[in-house]
Amino acid sequence: MGYNSTRKPGSETLASASSSSDSDTGGASPPPRKKHRASAAEGAGEPGASAVVTGLSGVVLGLATHSPHTQAIHFNRSVVNNLSSSMQANGAGQGQESSELSCLNSAQNGESSSAGGTHSNGLLSNTDNGNSVGTSNGSASGPGTGTSAPSTASGSDVGSLKKKKRLTQGEEDVIRLIGQHLHGLGLNQTVDLLMQESGCRLEHPSATKFRNHVMEGEWDKAENDLNELRALMHSPNAIVRMKFLLLQQKYLEYLEDGKVLEALQVLRGELTPLKYNTDRIHVLSGYLMCSHAEDLRAKAEWEGKGTASRCRLLDKLQTYLPPSVMLPPRRLQTLLRQAVELQRDRCLYHNTKLDNNLDSVSLLLDHVCSRLQFPCYTQQILTEHCNEVWFCKFSNDGTKLATGSKDTTVIIWQVDPESHQLKLLRTLEGHAYGVSYLAWSPDDTYLIACGPDDCSELWLWNVQTGELRTKISQSHEDSLTSVAWNPDGKRFVTGGQRGQFYQCDLDGNLLDSWEGVRVQCLWCLGDGRTVLASDTHQRIRGYNFEDLTDRNIVQEDHPIMSFTVSKNGRLALLNVATQGVHLWDLQDRVLVRKYQGVTQGFYTIHSCFGGHNEDFIASGSEDHKVYIWHRRGELPIAELTGHTRTVNCVSWNPAITGLMASASDDGTVRVWGPAPFLESQETDGLNENCSNMDS
Repeated sequence: MGYNSTRKPGSETLASASSSSDSDTGGASPPPRKKHRASAAEGAGEPGASAVVTGLSGVVLGLATHSPHTQAIHFNRSVVNNLSSSMQANGAGQGQESSELSCLNSAQNGESSSAGGTHSNGLLSNTDNGNSVGTSNGSASGPGTGTSAPSTASGSDVGSLKKKKRLTQGEEDVIRLIGQHLHGLGLNQTVDLLMQESGCRLEHPSATKFRNHVMEGEWDKAENDLNELRALMHSPNAIVRMKFLLLQQKYLEYLEDGKVLEALQVLRGELTPLKYNTDRIHVLSGYLMCSHAEDLRAKAEWEGKGTASRCRLLDKLQTYLPPSVMLPPRRLQTLLRQAVELQRDRCLYHNTKLDNNLDSVSLLLDHVCSRLQFPCYTQQILTEHCNEVWFCKFSNDGTKLATGSKDTTVIIWQVDPESHQLKLLRTLEGHAYGVSYLAWSPDDTYLIACGPDDCSELWLWNVQTGELRTKISQSHEDSLTSVAWNPDGKRFVTGGQRGQFYQCDLDGNLLDSWEGVRVQCLWCLGDGRTVLASDTHQRIRGYNFEDLTDRNIVQEDHPIMSFTVSKNGRLALLNVATQGVHLWDLQDRVLVRKYQGVTQGFYTIHSCFGGHNEDFIASGSEDHKVYIWHRRGELPIAELTGHTRTVNCVSWNPAITGLMASASDDGTVRVWGPAPFLESQETDGLNENCSNMDS
């Protein structure tokens, strides 16, 4: 982790020019003007060259009144003296002069000349950004000499030179971020030059010293460095936490090396007196019983003594230091990753998992997903049902689709994992009243089918064998129109609008009941205890079958026709009569958003979450369309046309995020997916199925 200092480029050229001029005292002297041009050429592009030319103008004007030979010698020495002064003022030179100037620069910038083998890496004092130490990198223009950096040679000459631009705080931050990234790549000499030319410093010299001592395992010196850092910190109390982390690493390394007595001394004499995090100290003391190093690393979940664990320690320590003292670790990568994530979040059609590894994306272009990749094009039309299709639902693993129809059948479709085409797997028959609702068990082994209002039976099918496991009916007067599985897969709840609310096992045995609750739709939360139920009072309530308590969660002004809950149990998506689709936060109990465009009367229409991370919402509509919204936007991003009657239900495949199904009163099930691989047809008719509404 050390930083190596480097010589400034161009120093050898200036030094050799000075040496040759000093020796030029004998022999015939060339004409003065010719010598003037040669000297200017030697100094072109170097700091102070402009000052040399300016200083010689008086000598040139006085040539007419003096002897040519005498004036030539005088002029020649003036050139040498002026040029040498410029070089020394800008730190140029070779040998002893270069060494002395280098030490002077280090001393001026708060660096210790005894830090042998340590890279400077821009650890210069952040003074006047161009008026402190000359860098001879050609950042300013000199009169008649190409490019020249500002010189600090003399007071009167400085005023006539163009000053180097002062960097803004934002520009300094960018330079430091670039320097940190380059240092992480091992380009230390490049970092040195960058920091020297910019006048910035990568981090405070005390932080550099602290970093080196930590990486070298010099714990006593690192503790002493904390005293220097204390004055630079916003919260001096953080010193105790930093010291605790240092001593913890020191303790573990002693244990790994088998130095039990030294480790015990650190634990008793240094860690315990801090009176900080005593619970952790008790855990650390237990590591004394570890029989060997592998056992210690396993129990402590520690990488062991070496660069890896010390780098991780530094990452923790840096969180307590202000960024002006030491940058947070890998700060540039963090910012770039955040930028990529923000672009992904703002992309209307992003529907795939984005790898957080920056190597998997291009930083040269903004992230944009095409609508061609979005499931808004008809892939298949399933016509095996012979009457209205009331419901459709993909299995939890995404390999099957179940559809229920007024024609009294349930059809199970198999999803091809490669082509994503659906083919009929089996038909489940005998539902005399038709099938209006379906629920897959958590492991997709069973499927429960419910009927419309006048149906008092539930059918529990074994999907793998196609056999009916049980038919459940508590009373002929019941109306069991909705069902939800408990997360354990061994129980389920069912209910209807005639006041039935039951909990049953897989054999149909009644476990619990709740009297007088008129249920429209049901959902079991992941805690295994709470059941959400929408009722005829335009609300959703939470019921706990263990302690028989209930509470109000959602209150609407119109009937809730159906609802579904996100995977994390936080959000609920409601289809509200005459209002459309509403998104509620169940934890905060607030209405988050009302989605526009859908036509919702008093038909029971089922919407769904979908896409990667459930970023999208889809719903059927009474205007024969399927609407898709991005979860954060109220306007639809796509309207899917093709059905000729009301779309009753939409289901988004949980495993294949580019696959969606919709069921309609027109007797068909449409399967939606990305556009075929015919991009030229996008404007020739493919988007007849997808109207872009993102404007």
